[in-house]
Amino acid sequence: MNSPLIRTIKRQPHWAIALVLILVAAVYWGLIATDRYVSKAHIVLESPEVNMSSMNISSLLSGTQGSGDLLLLRDHLLSVTMLKKLQRDLDLRSHYSQDFIDPWSRLDSADVPIEKFHEYIRSHMSIEFDEYSAILKIQVQAYDRKMSQTIVQVLLDEGEQHMNRMGQRLAEEQVEFIDQQAKQAEERLFAAREKMLQFQNENGLVSPTQTVQAIFTTVSQLQAQIAALEARKKALLDYQSETSPEVMRLSREIRSLEQQTQLEQDKMASQTGTALNETSAEFETLQLRAEFALQLYTNTLTALESTRIEAARKLKQISILEFPTLPEYSTKPDRTYNFMVFLLFTVFITAIIHLARAIVRDHKH
Repeated sequence: MNSPLIRTIKRQPHWAIALVLILVAAVYWGLIATDRYVSKAHIVLESPEVNMSSMNISSLLSGTQGSGDLLLLRDHLLSVTMLKKLQRDLDLRSHYSQDFIDPWSRLDSADVPIEKFHEYIRSHMSIEFDEYSAILKIQVQAYDRKMSQTIVQVLLDEGEQHMNRMGQRLAEEQVEFIDQQAKQAEERLFAAREKMLQFQNENGLVSPTQTVQAIFTTVSQLQAQIAALEARKKALLDYQSETSPEVMRLSREIRSLEQQTQLEQDKMASQTGTALNETSAEFETLQLRAEFALQLYTNTLTALESTRIEAARKLKQISILEFPTLPEYSTKPDRTYNFMVFLLFTVFITAIIHLARAIVRDHKH
């Protein structure tokens, strides 16, 4: 009964335990482990690049992509919210808790808490972001090849809708705000123009500034003519009397020009007694306000158009580089790899235990 094998097991039970574990692993990975089918998809997230100066087809077709958006998309696809969406559409709990799945791979129950279910799904779903190529790589493992492909397709569809909803909500808020600003700017512009027109009608002047400039020009010309006539009159008085016909004619012309000058200067005051230059200054103030309101309205319209274009640019489109694959055979679990890793790990740990026991035994002796 006391065979060499039994004596060896008694002396070195750790190797016996290791052998049993290796045999169990071989049986599990070779016979028991349930096949899992892997569906893959590679995507990039693009948005239309709209150029305001050239609204053409080429500007709509060109696009930009950002790693930030892809990382946001990755977080959403791995979230509990996404898992609930998959559960509603595909009933994943029932799929992953089917009886034919081996106990170590199967979901414990279709009624497990959402936290545990989420942890389980994360072990069957891989979403990696390739920073070098800016590509999102999706892999899903399921126990039916069609189910794995369907899960990936739902992830793509829901991910695109989520990114669009998120971008549109912000864009709509921005457009609504700028639109309100544009309406207020339009009201200010109409009010400023109405005040300017009312002022023109009340004063009977289209442009007080131009009227003042015209009067100043006329007065300057009249004063220049008066100065010239005064010079001629002074020259004649050197050898003629003031009663001479020529001197008297010049005097009449001078008085006439002085009266005309006074008449033009009187135009500088309105019937109400307000100086025309004051009226011109008030009109210029109203005109500046109207021009400012127009510039503000123009800038607001430009901002509104830019915001609308930005809203269109925020629409995200998932460009699929590799469509969700329909696996023809199972690739998970990787039986050989898993068994070899377990074998090496078990032998390594057992060897350490063996060495430790040998050291202890040597110290005892």
